[in-house]
Amino acid sequence: MADTSKIDRKQLIAHLNEDLSREYQAVIAYVVYSQVIKGAEYMHIAKELEQHAKEELDHALKISKQIDYLGGQPTVTPKPVKTSDEAKAMLRFDLEAEVETIKNYRERVRQCEGLGEYAMAEVIREILIDEQDHAIELATALGEDVPVIG
Repeated sequence: MADTSKIDRKQLIAHLNEDLSREYQAVIAYVVYSQVIKGAEYMHIAKELEQHAKEELDHALKISKQIDYLGGQPTVTPKPVKTSDEAKAMLRFDLEAEVETIKNYRERVRQCEGLGEYAMAEVIREILIDEQDHAIELATALGEDVPVIG
């Protein structure tokens, strides 16, 4: 496996913009899913999804600030949002997205530290805490353990 922690600032900006696109995707997904999810067994998680939407917007603002700090231009394009008529499928989509996000942010911490951007790494660590909580809540709603994140 290649050591991807050794990148330059321009590459870090590009990676952070990918992360920002995922945060936009998450905001949209959580807003929609929280309102359309049906079934008594999902009412608690629907309220959680509303809170997740607010937290993902906060993450987008923090990532945008870091991109600007590095001299980059924050993207305005979200990644595509998957939809379904089935509550379980929506939760599965969210869990898969959170797992991908956690994996990417763990790599981003290493990349930031490789560039000596320790404060930025700390900002991303704080985001990681929320993302891991989201994964736990989604997996719990699905009645399963959080997938192992490699």
